[in-house]
Amino acid sequence: MGCSTENQDAVDQSSFWDSDGVNWDAHRIGWAIAGGCSVLTLIITLVTTIKHAKHYSNPNEQRQILRIVYMPAVYAIISFFSYRFFRSYTYYSLIEVAYEAVTLSAFLLLLIEYVASTGSAHSAENAMVRKDKNKLPMPFCYWRYRPTKPYFMYTVKWSVLQYVIIRPLCSIVGVVCEKYNVLCESEGFDFHYANAYLEIVDFISISVALYGLLVFYGLTKEELVGRRPLAKFLCIKLIVMLPWYQEFIFSWLEGRAIHATKYWTAANIANGLNALAICIEMVFFSALMLWAYTPAEYTQKPRVAGAWRAIWDSINYADFFHEIGLSLKFFVDYLTGKPWAHGPRQDKADFAQAFGLNGARTTPYNNLSSFARETGAGEYPLTSNSRTSFDENVRLAPYVYHGDR
Repeated sequence: MGCSTENQDAVDQSSFWDSDGVNWDAHRIGWAIAGGCSVLTLIITLVTTIKHAKHYSNPNEQRQILRIVYMPAVYAIISFFSYRFFRSYTYYSLIEVAYEAVTLSAFLLLLIEYVASTGSAHSAENAMVRKDKNKLPMPFCYWRYRPTKPYFMYTVKWSVLQYVIIRPLCSIVGVVCEKYNVLCESEGFDFHYANAYLEIVDFISISVALYGLLVFYGLTKEELVGRRPLAKFLCIKLIVMLPWYQEFIFSWLEGRAIHATKYWTAANIANGLNALAICIEMVFFSALMLWAYTPAEYTQKPRVAGAWRAIWDSINYADFFHEIGLSLKFFVDYLTGKPWAHGPRQDKADFAQAFGLNGARTTPYNNLSSFARETGAGEYPLTSNSRTSFDENVRLAPYVYHGDR
């Protein structure tokens, strides 16, 4: 059973330009506004990108930041094309939402890098040593977890990074279903069509990802003081939430305040209004990104790579797949009973451990180098590309970030 059509049979044959100039009807006015706002968003995003690329002093952090600041430009450009080529709106919207998975995954890895900078030897593992057993957030607050256990970091990473697999797959399946006229987004949660099943899978996947972020933020919020994590996160979530609410409102207005015309159905007009609103909003979000992900804190440090390397690192997603592979390998080892994957209970850290000082007592957890040689645990670093910190080797906890100087 196929979907009902969302497009009119009649096609507007007039062009944007003719011998008398521009045909300024409502559609073309929206076209010009959407295009102008998209260009402005692209310019602001380009400014942010150039500033980070010129001062590429912390690649592990800045490659994730660049992936996030691209988000308004990606949404604006795709929304412009979905407005311009409104008959293919569904295809563009499926591509657009896939980038949300990239930004959420980049945000988690950025938080991990921030936390790692508060531990000795730039290690998230060492930062976790000073954490005690905690309750999970609602609604699973009756369960507790121990951050020093080997499973913790891999579970957090997988909970978020699975979305970078599931969401693009849902988009690909959605494109195929739309091609064969069985997606039927306009039918909502009608289980005769594919859209209902894809929405359920996407809802579960993003819920797990957001819960993983919530667990990690709740545990490490002291280490993140001064890094504006909530402002950074809101930049991402508002870009996702506003279009969703707008789409709901415009869909509700179909047939009530929005009516079909000769060339556009009510659904076409509702989709076009949503795309136009996104193009306008992304101008403000790109400016907000420049503030929240400011390059200022990197300008006083020596650059370690050129601008083109910064751009390449930001579009090279090998680190995502590396982290996914490490997490999957850990879970296989855990299920097959490898000793290191279960690990002995970690006692509460003593003073030297908690403050990252020399002379900390040795435990099977913090003496990972010898333990790794015996068990193979070294194949699973808690942070990718661990390196010597740019700051002093001795760190104090709780960590306080002093911001720009």
